Amino acid sequence: MSNSATPVLEARNITKLFPGVVANEDIHLTLQKGEILALLGENGAGKSTLMHIIFGLYRPTRGEIWVNGAPVVMKNPRTALQLGIGMVHQHFQLVPVMSVTDNVMLGDERVKGGFLDRDAVAARIRELSQKYGLEVDPDALIEDLPLGVRQRVEILKALYRNAQILILDEPTAVLTPQEAEGLFAVMETLRRQGESIIFITHKLKEVLRIADRIMVLRGGRVVGHADPQTTTQQQLAAMMVGREVLLTVDKGPADPGEPVLELDGLRVASDLGTPALRGVSLQVRAGEILGVAGVQGNGQTELVEAITGLRRVEGGRVVMNGTDMTNASPRRITHEGRSSHVPEDRHAYGMVDVYSIADNLVLNQYYRAPFASGITIQTEPIAEHARALVDTFDVRTPDIAMHAGGLSGGNQQKMVVAREFSRPIRLLIAAQPTRGIDVGSIEFIHQQIVAKRDEGVAVLLVSAELDEIMALSDRIAVIYKGEIIGIVNRADATREGLGLLMAGVRPGSHE
Repeated sequence: MSNSATPVLEARNITKLFPGVVANEDIHLTLQKGEILALLGENGAGKSTLMHIIFGLYRPTRGEIWVNGAPVVMKNPRTALQLGIGMVHQHFQLVPVMSVTDNVMLGDERVKGGFLDRDAVAARIRELSQKYGLEVDPDALIEDLPLGVRQRVEILKALYRNAQILILDEPTAVLTPQEAEGLFAVMETLRRQGESIIFITHKLKEVLRIADRIMVLRGGRVVGHADPQTTTQQQLAAMMVGREVLLTVDKGPADPGEPVLELDGLRVASDLGTPALRGVSLQVRAGEILGVAGVQGNGQTELVEAITGLRRVEGGRVVMNGTDMTNASPRRITHEGRSSHVPEDRHAYGMVDVYSIADNLVLNQYYRAPFASGITIQTEPIAEHARALVDTFDVRTPDIAMHAGGLSGGNQQKMVVAREFSRPIRLLIAAQPTRGIDVGSIEFIHQQIVAKRDEGVAVLLVSAELDEIMALSDRIAVIYKGEIIGIVNRADATREGLGLLMAGVRPGSHE
């Protein structure tokens, strides 16, 4: 890493105000040539807002951006690209039906004799691939590429536009452990070649693994800097949250009982009509947590929707407590199946934005006593119920009558968890239960999931976070292209072994 006196990028006293919200307050950031700066913080800490200002998507309320020692005005992302700043978004900005070459040149087309000069662009892609260790076939279609390779295409797009500063937003969110290691190798090569990187993440291990320097945001302000060589995950978590956080899940061995959920040869179609689940068979027993691991997009969403009555089952059976619940209504599955569901998309399936917090907390039982008497809603029991849950689950709100859509993402998630964990149940289906929430809230929700298991509840945990799966699960099923290709006991599971299964390499295979 260079110790050049002039930073390649500097954000000076950046403040960004939205109506009623201070997103960034007097933030100062410097980035040197050939440096990887990790930007760490909870959801809502202001990381994305700051990066959007640097990349020209937002204009700051106050403050300045300097590039290579000179002040600049970031009018839009094109200005940022012209100044050598590229951004790789968490959700890739690629056209699946087009080739790597066409995606890389999109918006910056090269023309020769009135025709697109694909050969020149492909040659430049091969040159950049070789220089930075980004193995990509310029002629491949994006839709045929694994997610890790698609991410390389995004990085190549930025490098093709001569970016010397790369902003990587949660770059490992959709990668297997092996693909994440591949990305880190690429980042190290980019650093050696003099590129500068801002790495946005909430994964503490990754920060310590790859960063030269760490900057922590909390509540829109810089609350500290850290050296990866001397700091610990616990210290970083405390800086992010403002208190000590238990990072390991405290749980004893499981005491599994009879099967509560049984899936037998489940076949389900995707929204496009293609097979999403191909004969999935699973058992989840009382008093155990079965984790489903896999790279996002391999059938996890369809699996949860089929179990909870949100998607039609085309073949096979869903059995709860010995009763066939295949294609039953969500209400019947909730009550007869004695199940609860924390959905991965809380806005689509977990809450009604314009309803009050109190009403959201009884969405699946508002028509039952004590919340209703005949056809009349009983407002006081609903309010009492809401006050108790808001307190127990630390849902931070000034008023239970507030619209749920006005809560932060983390508090919306805690509201959904509060509702789903507060009923007598035998089956808990938790899909991405800690997505988008801070490490302090993650600690609390993990404790609640383990407590449910210890009460004898069967827990099906679906998470894209392998660390979460490994920390909570008693058994781990790996899903790949709609099939369960391996089930392992947690005691026998390794990150490397699970990563191979997540990439589709079956046990005993020599692929």
